[in-house]
Amino acid sequence: MKFGIRYCNTGRYVDPSRAVELVQAAEATGFESAWTVEHTVIPHGYQSAYPYTTDGRLPGGEGDFVLPDPQIWMAWVASHTTRIKLATGILILPQHNPVICAKQVATLDYMSKGRVILGIGVGWLREEFDALGVPFAERGARTEEYIGALRALWTMDRPTFEGRFVRFKDAYMRPKPANGTVPIVIGGHSRAAAQRAGRMADGFFPARGASPELLALVRGAAEKAGRDPASIEITASMPDDPALLPVMAAAGVSRVLVPVTGVAGLRRAATGVEGV
Repeated sequence: MKFGIRYCNTGRYVDPSRAVELVQAAEATGFESAWTVEHTVIPHGYQSAYPYTTDGRLPGGEGDFVLPDPQIWMAWVASHTTRIKLATGILILPQHNPVICAKQVATLDYMSKGRVILGIGVGWLREEFDALGVPFAERGARTEEYIGALRALWTMDRPTFEGRFVRFKDAYMRPKPANGTVPIVIGGHSRAAAQRAGRMADGFFPARGASPELLALVRGAAEKAGRDPASIEITASMPDDPALLPVMAAAGVSRVLVPVTGVAGLRRAATGVEGV
């Protein structure tokens, strides 16, 4: 089982020197990956319900919620590390122009020598979509089409793509990702997210825990799409009780993410999961 750290571009780690300290410590203690989160803006007084808290509000408030752009944050720490993978968990894909996103991700992956994992989601904050001038409706369909566009730009010599939301023809894009493409992980806890991961993603990160029901949906969707269910990597959050890790591994979870708690806490976490 692999271990990563999450929420890396939040809290004290918005500070550039502490960000480097965090990821260097994670790399030194054997963590496989560092995961970031994204919100471009948080409109004051938003009415959309955040799906991961009981009160429907983002932790940390609105105006005091400091959150660097994940890809720029990742580029900063990539220049100070050599091995640890750098991941978005998640990037809100339908809010991005897919052609620009493909270029940015490919460039970061190329410059970091193949260390990028692109975790994506459809988003939940309608007011943020409005502020960005991006339609909130059909964001799931837009996300699926954007995945195809990203992969075309990364893998084709002369990328061509024709869809409802994006189209291009013979559009050279260089550099390509270091390993020919970038792994795409679907984040989310809904049935739609699980099925989307099964149909088209390289991995699934269920934000509320890797329940048997969600994992069955992933595998069923993969089989229906003619894919090998075992090829879809399952990422989950660190359980409160580390004794559950072998159970999670037996269920198919291959990566566990530990919330950052400071470098000292990070080292203790690394010690606590050794040998699992």
